[in-house]
Amino acid sequence: MKFRNFLALLVVGLFAIVIFQALSVTPQAGETAVNKFGQADLRNRTASRYLNKNVNTENEEVIYQESADLESGSANIVTSVVANYRAFDTLGEITVLFLAAAGIGVVLNLEKSKKRLFADKEASLILSTGIKLLFPLLLLAGTYIFVYGHLSPGGGFQGGAVIATAFLLKMLAEKDFKINENTITLVESAAGILFVGLGLYGLVSSGSFLQNFMGTGTVGQLFSGGIIPLIYIAIAFKVGAELTNIVKNLIEA
Repeated sequence: MKFRNFLALLVVGLFAIVIFQALSVTPQAGETAVNKFGQADLRNRTASRYLNKNVNTENEEVIYQESADLESGSANIVTSVVANYRAFDTLGEITVLFLAAAGIGVVLNLEKSKKRLFADKEASLILSTGIKLLFPLLLLAGTYIFVYGHLSPGGGFQGGAVIATAFLLKMLAEKDFKINENTITLVESAAGILFVGLGLYGLVSSGSFLQNFMGTGTVGQLFSGGIIPLIYIAIAFKVGAELTNIVKNLIEA
């Protein structure tokens, strides 16, 4: 084994030890104490606070379909974090995606040559036939993923990506299929305005940007989570439109 490989392995091993020790940290009266390996007090972990949807209040047991008026009201812990406790960071993520899509569009449009379609040949029988069945099913699946993102694994990013995949396959299967760029821009802009509008209303009404100002309902029910489902709808349409626009520009480049 080469020395640099051995050194890299040693560094990785040291990092692994540090990470595993960090997993066993338990706060005690404002102090940070490192427990013996594997002896963390899980009941006093930050993660348990997120699981119980009460980061800012007393720790209480959450009962599915019974507990009501929780902080986030979402049955999905990831959704509670992404679309509630750190929703402002999520806004930054979709802004990065927007900038990436805009950058690709600018770079590709610098080419003054006539655009050509990537799918300039007839698609195979399997693809051209299968897309007729898959296209509506993918749209339905993507919609389900982001509509139920606050109740089950999924969300706006995943649902938007599935919807963009449906349009990608449609463009590959049918060379004459075109997407109106103005429509994509309109959907993307409306979704962005909805997201920022929810944040500003929370700032005005509750004093905090993207504050969950709606009733959170009963955990596990469709109409729960306050503004979280609305945030995921905005994210899904924005991500779906941006990814579709990226694919469209790459195919037509």
